[in-house]
Amino acid sequence: MSFRKLMLHIHTINHHKALVMKHCFQVGLYKQGLLHDLSKYSPVELRTGAKYYQGDRSPNTAEREAVGYSDAWLHHKGRNRHHLEYWIDYSANKNEGFAGMKMPVKYVVEMFCDRMAACKNYQKEEYRDDSPLRYFERGKHRYGKLFHPSSQELLEHLLKKLAQDGEQETFRYIKEEILTGKAEIVKNY
Repeated sequence: MSFRKLMLHIHTINHHKALVMKHCFQVGLYKQGLLHDLSKYSPVELRTGAKYYQGDRSPNTAEREAVGYSDAWLHHKGRNRHHLEYWIDYSANKNEGFAGMKMPVKYVVEMFCDRMAACKNYQKEEYRDDSPLRYFERGKHRYGKLFHPSSQELLEHLLKKLAQDGEQETFRYIKEEILTGKAEIVKNY
């Protein structure tokens, strides 16, 4: 682990956190904006970040490829409610095993902000409003029953809104219609 990689990783974390905070503030989620991803500064997550830093993708992915799992990710997902993996539990139906639980709307919104910020952080000037949707669509086949259908539908709805209408309109929609419960998609959520 080099000091240079550690500093680059901390810069990436700080930039990501600043973007998520800005997005969360725009929709009125001030506490979540301030507290987002604080676990990334813990020793286990910083160690992985410094060792596997590449600058264009998550160090957790590189750690997973190198050793078969990611200590940093296992730590991170268990402490951050905006990740669908935080909400995996045994199904109430004893024949199903593990299943995704329905996430509170505010955490789906934070997940949306997180995905936007991650795409901006890694794609830099190549980022477009449809980037988070394209990233989601490339990986959604892996979720299976682990992402609650209602939570997945809400996230996908927000990503499509962003791709179609842009940031400012999507932030307005989230603040005025999603988080207030006025939008049709959250009335029966």
